[in-house]
Amino acid sequence: MIEFPQIKRIIEAALLAAAQPLSLAQLSALFGESEAVSHEELARALEELGTDCVGRGVELKEVASGFRYQVRQDVHPWVARLWTERQTRYSRALLETLALIAYRQPITRGEIEQIRGVAVSTNIVKTLEEREWVRVVGYRDVPGKPALLGTTKNFLDYFNLKSLDELPPMAEIREIEDFDPQLTLAPVAPADATDDSMIAPGAEAANEESADAIPERNA
Repeated sequence: MIEFPQIKRIIEAALLAAAQPLSLAQLSALFGESEAVSHEELARALEELGTDCVGRGVELKEVASGFRYQVRQDVHPWVARLWTERQTRYSRALLETLALIAYRQPITRGEIEQIRGVAVSTNIVKTLEEREWVRVVGYRDVPGKPALLGTTKNFLDYFNLKSLDELPPMAEIREIEDFDPQLTLAPVAPADATDDSMIAPGAEAANEESADAIPERNA
């Protein structure tokens, strides 16, 4: 029977070696049947590993897809210097579209356009789908059967969320321009969004549609 300190070391090593968050099921699969590692032991090991990170530059975080180590926000500006490429900038139009999908899903493209008061660029939807932040979750039962858009687990992971319930209340959202992704050991960042009171007038939003091209995020 494997000793608890060894269980803890194995989980720590697996989380550091993984390129993505690991779920409890994936962590449990690291151990054979003869090693008899219980769910309680896994939970205890994760709790202690999280406590071990207190005061360090990394933290153990649970997101939608599982657990991962990530860089703390207070040391992010220094760690970000490891990446030589220019930091990804997101257009206001893309962020407004993503926020509407996140807060009002499932939602059609036409409904997004009605709320924003401007046509949604095909490049915006394509970019969100290519980054696997948004997917088609069904079709509205009306003429034309428009696709219903919703967010994915990758969206939650990227924005450092365990579930949609952790999205900040709309009343707390103020400046969408302040969005600044957090650099992490895994490709995830804190969430940001917008509410209806922040939606730009049609002319302003139309001008922003041309800024939808986004360089690939270096992670």
